[in-house]
Amino acid sequence: MADQQFDIAIIGAGIGGLALAIGLTHHRIPFTIYESAPAFSTIGAGVGLGPNSLKAMDLIDKRLRDKYMQIATGNLRPEKRHVMMEAMRMEDGLGEGEKWWGHGEWGAPYFERTGAHRKDLLDIMTSFIDVDAVRFGRTVAKVEQNDDQVTLAFTDGSVATHAAAIGCGGIRGLERRAVLDDRYPDSVEPQYTNKYVYRTIISMEDAKQILGDLSTDAKMYMSRTSNLSTYPISGGRQVNVVAFKRDSNNWTHPGNTYEVDRKTMAEDFSDIKVDDRLLKLFEFIAPTRWAIFDHPSTPTYYNSLVCLVGDVAHASGPHQGAGAGQGLEDALVLTHALGKLCTAVPAATLNTPSAARTRALEAAFAAYDEIRRPRAQKQVRTARECGEIYNLRDPLTGADLSIEDALQDLNARFEWLWTHDLAADVRLVEEKTAALLRALEQR
Repeated sequence: MADQQFDIAIIGAGIGGLALAIGLTHHRIPFTIYESAPAFSTIGAGVGLGPNSLKAMDLIDKRLRDKYMQIATGNLRPEKRHVMMEAMRMEDGLGEGEKWWGHGEWGAPYFERTGAHRKDLLDIMTSFIDVDAVRFGRTVAKVEQNDDQVTLAFTDGSVATHAAAIGCGGIRGLERRAVLDDRYPDSVEPQYTNKYVYRTIISMEDAKQILGDLSTDAKMYMSRTSNLSTYPISGGRQVNVVAFKRDSNNWTHPGNTYEVDRKTMAEDFSDIKVDDRLLKLFEFIAPTRWAIFDHPSTPTYYNSLVCLVGDVAHASGPHQGAGAGQGLEDALVLTHALGKLCTAVPAATLNTPSAARTRALEAAFAAYDEIRRPRAQKQVRTARECGEIYNLRDPLTGADLSIEDALQDLNARFEWLWTHDLAADVRLVEEKTAALLRALEQR
């Protein structure tokens, strides 16, 4: 078992970083979280978690799932419990009267929609974390590996040294460059998906005044050039609203967001006759464009003693509602790889920087990479495809899709994601880690 001389650096206190910390706590592996913000995050939008995400929570810490379910919000009508979303048109009339109307749902009998405000989820996760293990206001400026250790240099001039570092930051996290720049420099930067969004959270009272009963359950309003999603959060007191717009241009702005005026925002959706009810929602939306970037190619999730988790490894579009869940899966699998490491390797080896310790950590990271990367990268790819379907386009050819065609695809699209055997992943990563460690002993 590792003691305080074997300390893992966690860079970032988002969903992935906190889940990793909870998992490491169960395995009694010491860690320090470095978070650039002055406190745990209090901002964010809605986040949805599917069956695989709930299973990951359960396997990380059953109390985490139990607490999440206390604040999670599904579709408010009982008959919509197993519905992920329901298709509508964005155009005038929303498609009412068309033959698919009233049958535009996708989901599964085993699926139960859950969503929450990101802040509420983070509040639950932070309740499991020893605050003494968190260093706020620490922005990483440089990540270096030398002498069988990782050294983090911070913008305030301070430094910290750890046995390994796990990057759990955002899509442009510095730790991604530390993993990929030497061998795969072309894969470091995220790619613009040629879509951006406008978003807001409004009260259920306001939503009902605009949409009536359509506000109580998750909806996806579709068109060829844009789409808009709504779903309840915060115990049904609020509704998350996201309007997606296709963009034929490159994103030339320095950050991921760009403010425009209301006239420009309205012009973004003027190519179709948007239903008046949806137009009223835009009165609540700030005219800020949020670019959607992703990481379609990540050839490895680790480089010796630095490893990647969550968005910094495999950021994706939000179209499958799976990004947060993939971060939870990462945390689950990686903590079990490290847990196996700490039971198989003598404490004297773990607590002393050496080539032997480095090789052992590399074995755990390699096992994690082998189990997680194919599935996580598939989610990135299929999320792009799903976004095309919401625009009624064939994801391979770009040809027009009818609503019926889109629904046929959507009702078959998510099974691989939702029903994946995460307990088997845990067994596999432990077996793979153990096998790699045994191979090291035989060298």
